[in-house]
Amino acid sequence: MAWFVLSFLIVYSAMHAVVLRGVYPLLTGHPFLPALAGLWMAAMVVSPILVRLLDGAGHEQTARAVAWIGYGWMGLLFLAFCLFAILQALDLLALALGRALPALSGLTLRTATSAAACLLVTSAVGIYGFFEAANLRVETVRLTTEKLPPGIDELRIAQVSDLHLGLVHRDEALAPVISAVRELEPDLLVASGDIVDAQMDHLEALTALWQRLDLPLGKFAVTGNHEYYAGLEQGLDFLVRSGFTVLRNEAVTVADTLVVAGVDDPAGSRTPDDAAVLGPADTGTLFTVLLKHRPWVSETATGLFDLQLSGHTHRGQIFPFHFFVRKAYPYFAGLYPLSNGAHLYVSRGTGTWGPPMRVLAPPEVTLFVIARP
Repeated sequence: MAWFVLSFLIVYSAMHAVVLRGVYPLLTGHPFLPALAGLWMAAMVVSPILVRLLDGAGHEQTARAVAWIGYGWMGLLFLAFCLFAILQALDLLALALGRALPALSGLTLRTATSAAACLLVTSAVGIYGFFEAANLRVETVRLTTEKLPPGIDELRIAQVSDLHLGLVHRDEALAPVISAVRELEPDLLVASGDIVDAQMDHLEALTALWQRLDLPLGKFAVTGNHEYYAGLEQGLDFLVRSGFTVLRNEAVTVADTLVVAGVDDPAGSRTPDDAAVLGPADTGTLFTVLLKHRPWVSETATGLFDLQLSGHTHRGQIFPFHFFVRKAYPYFAGLYPLSNGAHLYVSRGTGTWGPPMRVLAPPEVTLFVIARP
């Protein structure tokens, strides 16, 4: 944990240094602005740690205020860092050209005008990102199967993922999700991990919101990595009190209608064996849904499930981090056909982690309509 904190501080400080260097042309000539900007950025570097300390000491409201400021700033900083990193790389290229070609010496992109333009773009995109994070969308996916039992022509399964309920996101974030799910009238609700975040002392009232969803085939959930970060027992207790059946490396047959299986996130201890979990279940005759937080596909299990539902990627959450997330998770977002007639769906996520903003990755509730051909 200490190494993680140290690594975070080093990387986050370096990102602030790039941005501070980028805005410096706007600060020069003022007696106090450079120092004030440096102090503000130093405070923002330690703000995520300060949130944990304040919350642990029982200063809930202060911790929540610092969290909104600190994480909101984090999103803006990510955007500004990308712009200023590109600008400074181009400036280094201009410097090299100036040394090679004397006629171009003195050429620089580090000007007050370029700095102001970067801040303007950052502000505009950041404001849009706050609005996009609140623009919950419903995605509908239709699949056909021969595995529906007699008398059932259609199954409706709703998926939520990556809500990250905690100190920042509470009832004001969950209530629209509950309303959206109720309007879809699903038979079954599944939650594919990271429903809670690291702060778990503020979620008691949210269980009542979840309990409003009384669905014919129930509610099922699996652990994500943040359930472990939050404290596994607390996370499981919250999910159970909210009416979820938490599937931990097990498969269940639901009302002789379908099989729902779930595996633990490997943040717990080890990578789960999907095939071993699915093997004993009646996957050959009933439509089978596998809940797995991270969009990793086990090739030995693809003949044992019909639809894997995952999350975790947030579709990058804030562009341009899409590119980095896609490198780590080729199954990035949306529906993917797999071998043996199976499919994988990767949710963009229903909430946000860290910065309460999204850019080109709107939050979603997903409805799967499973019907006969």
